Amino acid sequence: MDRTRVRKLGKSSVLILLMTISLTACKGKSEDSNFSDEDLAAAEFIEESVYEFGFKLDDFIVKRDTVKNGDSFGLILERNNIGYPKIFHIAEKARDTFDIRKLQIGKPYTLLCAKDSLETPKSFIYQPNVEEYVVINFEDSIHAYTSRKPITYVEKMATGVISNNISQTLEDQGLSPRLAYKMADEIYAWTIDFRRLQKGDRFKVIYTDKYIDDSIYSGVGKIKAAYFEHNKEPFYAFEFKTDTAKGIVDYFNEEAKNLRRAFLKAPVQFSRISSRYNLKRRIAVYGFQLRPHKGTDFAAPIGTPIMATANGTVTKSAYAGGNGNYVKIRHNATYETQYLHMKKRNVKVGQFVKQGDIIGWVGMTGNTGGPHVCYRFWVNGSQVDPFKQKLPEAKPISDSLKIKFSEYIQPIKSKLDSIPFDEIISKNESNTNLITQLN
Repeated sequence: MDRTRVRKLGKSSVLILLMTISLTACKGKSEDSNFSDEDLAAAEFIEESVYEFGFKLDDFIVKRDTVKNGDSFGLILERNNIGYPKIFHIAEKARDTFDIRKLQIGKPYTLLCAKDSLETPKSFIYQPNVEEYVVINFEDSIHAYTSRKPITYVEKMATGVISNNISQTLEDQGLSPRLAYKMADEIYAWTIDFRRLQKGDRFKVIYTDKYIDDSIYSGVGKIKAAYFEHNKEPFYAFEFKTDTAKGIVDYFNEEAKNLRRAFLKAPVQFSRISSRYNLKRRIAVYGFQLRPHKGTDFAAPIGTPIMATANGTVTKSAYAGGNGNYVKIRHNATYETQYLHMKKRNVKVGQFVKQGDIIGWVGMTGNTGGPHVCYRFWVNGSQVDPFKQKLPEAKPISDSLKIKFSEYIQPIKSKLDSIPFDEIISKNESNTNLITQLN
């Protein structure tokens, strides 16, 4: 039996083989055996087949590379012994699934090639990000599809006492600063001012880390529950899905009160206000004529994601003169928001979006002197300053869900309360639980 034959055995067959070899060996060498010394040696080199992107890589010559400046789908295939007529045919067949013109410099791709003298490519796999991949298969019939790598979520815990700021506290423990952002902007934005934390404030958090293919760390997933003690006042937060159909998730305290407002404070993260709502604005370049500014400008680098500040339905997604690429969302009978000067839009008219969904990216389209998003806010059809509005709280838990919420948070709160403040819990310790895996 050679090693190739051993590798082709399934796991159950391999186990039977090893057990049989073991039993045979126990009987002594004097008895006849079906397995030679070569079989025994081969068994020591049993290797599990490697699978990735849904393919058994052992069956191919695998070529990995990244998209270089000047590369195109056609050039990559042409360099690998595929002629132009077939390249054109492949591109046409794949067009409805993936636009081959969207290959980005620096993104990885994989070619699965036949084990022949020409090493002819059979599949092209492109990875636009660490989770997703696009397969263009041209081995038999040409077809393309998108998929995601298996994602594993691992539950973890962290705790800390503030001596300087929360980011530094997390960094000292080797934890992701993303946790600080999530607590500051996603959970406690309306209840705790994280710019004014005091020495001795402390926190506990139960969250998930995300891993791709069980090994590649992909950042913080979500916060399941948190406790923050600010100025000796406790603030609990529990994640809870209030609308299964629309996938709406909010954070509530132990009394089922929503911790968030209906609107985010800003449509972009880590930005600054470069120009406020000002009806008396005068600009030198226009001869100091009155040029009212009915929006709030948030400066941010080109490509920064722009988020919907509240749940709603897209009513406009277009390009128009000075507005450039813009999106407008109706949230209810009273409130609307608009987002101007986008590099690119990510939503269509009629689409329902949730608070925090990415609706586009910061750009400089239309009349603009620099990269920013002009955020406009309507109340009953009139544009107003969002920072001077008494914005509504997010929807409370319905009476029908309160009992379910109470039962849901009980074990989580007990677990949260049991985490000691005086014990440093880092992501490198063994306080983790595998909770789910997505394929």
